[in-house]
Amino acid sequence: MFTDLDLDARISDARSWLIGRTRTFKRVILIFNDLVLLSLAVWLAFSLRLTEPYWPANATLWLVLISAPVAGVVVFHFLGLYRLVTRFLGYRGAARIFVGIGLSTLMWAVVVLMAIGTGDPSIWVPRSVIFIYPAIGGLVVWASREFAALLLVTGVSSQPPQPDRTRVLIYGAGTEGVQLLEALRRSRDHEAIGFIDDTPSLIGQQVAGLKVYRVGKLARFVERDAVKEVLLALPRRQRGERQEIIRRLAQHSVRVKTMPAMEDIASGRVSVTDLRPIDVDDLLARDPVPPNAELLARSIRGKSVMVTGAGGTIGSELSRQILRQGPARLVLLELSEAALYEVETEIRDTLGRLDATEGVGAAARPDIVGVLGSVADARLIEATMRTHGVETIYHAAAYKHVPIVEANPVAGLRNNTFGTLVLARMALRAGVERVVLVSTDKAVRPTNVMGASKRLAELVFQAAAAAGAKTVFTMVRFGNVLDSSGSVVRRFRRQIQDGGPVTVTHRDVIRYFMSIPEAATLVIQAGAMAKGGEVFVLDMGEPVRIDDLARTMIRMVGLDIRDEANPLGDIAIRYVGLRPGEKLFEELLLDEGHTTATEHPRIRQNKEPFLPVSVLERELAQLEAAMQLETGSLEAIKEILARTVEGYKSTPVEKDPFEAAATWTPPGRTLH
Repeated sequence: MFTDLDLDARISDARSWLIGRTRTFKRVILIFNDLVLLSLAVWLAFSLRLTEPYWPANATLWLVLISAPVAGVVVFHFLGLYRLVTRFLGYRGAARIFVGIGLSTLMWAVVVLMAIGTGDPSIWVPRSVIFIYPAIGGLVVWASREFAALLLVTGVSSQPPQPDRTRVLIYGAGTEGVQLLEALRRSRDHEAIGFIDDTPSLIGQQVAGLKVYRVGKLARFVERDAVKEVLLALPRRQRGERQEIIRRLAQHSVRVKTMPAMEDIASGRVSVTDLRPIDVDDLLARDPVPPNAELLARSIRGKSVMVTGAGGTIGSELSRQILRQGPARLVLLELSEAALYEVETEIRDTLGRLDATEGVGAAARPDIVGVLGSVADARLIEATMRTHGVETIYHAAAYKHVPIVEANPVAGLRNNTFGTLVLARMALRAGVERVVLVSTDKAVRPTNVMGASKRLAELVFQAAAAAGAKTVFTMVRFGNVLDSSGSVVRRFRRQIQDGGPVTVTHRDVIRYFMSIPEAATLVIQAGAMAKGGEVFVLDMGEPVRIDDLARTMIRMVGLDIRDEANPLGDIAIRYVGLRPGEKLFEELLLDEGHTTATEHPRIRQNKEPFLPVSVLERELAQLEAAMQLETGSLEAIKEILARTVEGYKSTPVEKDPFEAAATWTPPGRTLH
């Protein structure tokens, strides 16, 4: 005798076995099920019409009857009904069933008319059967799917709760949310206790056996049901919508994770282990604009391209994207041996994968050349350009961290300004077609040496373009990129992992941010549009308050902020004050009145004042002389910068810029 527990266990095992079968096996079962049920529906239609059990009188009538379920299965197949997950049929699946029954009935009616048209008096089909059959057929097929869903979903969800399972809510009760729920149920590491959705028609409804709640109920789940995570199943939402949802979730101490590609769940390529924490990219309020393929390839395809600072954040991303555009040669110039090794290895590995997956022939395979050295080394730069026939240059080499350059102004100017001067002169000598300078918002009315050095680099390019050279010199200016090396985002993440405190310079400091891939893509497209001397400015969207960013990052990992109102919180925020050279906010334009649109909606073009070549050369000579002193004359350097760079105002250094470095990180950096 089997006990109830034995029976439940056997049923549960059978359910698990069936769920684990291949898709082909399940489709065969569904087709057999539909053939049987539709045959039964035809027999019932005749029997109800005749008020007695019906049996076909001859083989021809048997064929006429069998043609109905066969037509039904064929139409179901072409409507994609057998590709749907039975447990999550939904109203769309039900609609396909009834549409399929309707279409197959029309096909069957044609068969019936053709059979009657043969003149055989034994072939007789009442007209009302044509209407009774689809009603019964649609209902029995739909009921069979619902019954199977009830058994299978109940079987999975009725497993006893395990204390070590993470209790989660799923945000989004649509198709993706249901697919994510199925993945969670298979993993048995997470226990989904409900859906959250902001669609009024879904709130209070049951979806895949779980209730849908509004966002306002989240606090109750966190306190009463110990919910630890909210999983986003919103891949089709616009970034602005996602940011608003994340902002609302950030009010609660729950970890927020998302699935990169929800369609991969259904195909089996993705499991719950692929759930990732919310990236800072998700906090950007604007949606990226698809790149213009023609602009991306214009200055790259079939050309010899060089990237300076190729091991940096923007330099390495430029290298990746340049590789995809099919250059004839990619020259990677980098001062750091370790960084050059990393980027060159990655590029070669990527090229190897392209060879394997896309069959890139040897003739189309670009040469990858790694060059170790400084952009300020004139001999090396000229020899590299001539040896490798460089036609396009993306100049991303720069010292970028404000406090480091402020403490080491000579090194910063030598690399950022005079390195750019060397590059421009050697490009002219070697006959390079196009040189694109990656600049920064800190070059606009700078309050630090780093920003002033980058504005001088822009002036070098503007003067070279004004001289009428064949080489096209242009500049692309933008703000910070998210999660780059040394960025405030990484600093905050480390501080949160270490238990805090998270250090913010000022409550009101704001910065512009852009994702690394988007910034590199826009740099390439802007450079392709250049005629010479333009300053292209990337649309950075709305600025981000660094204080808000810190608070959101703390809450997104499920931690509380410790302050006077919540002394038992997990992570404290400490305000350490602006450092020398830092601003509360950054600017992108010297004069917005001279800004014009371009053929790309996220790129603007600006005409800005510049110094004549003779004046710039004189000032740079004096600046170089001041830098040649044994320690460098800081006052002389800053005096020259003040009369050369528009709006430059030096901030006096009253203390060591790296004092208390363990508790401070600068949010304003040019990260490229």
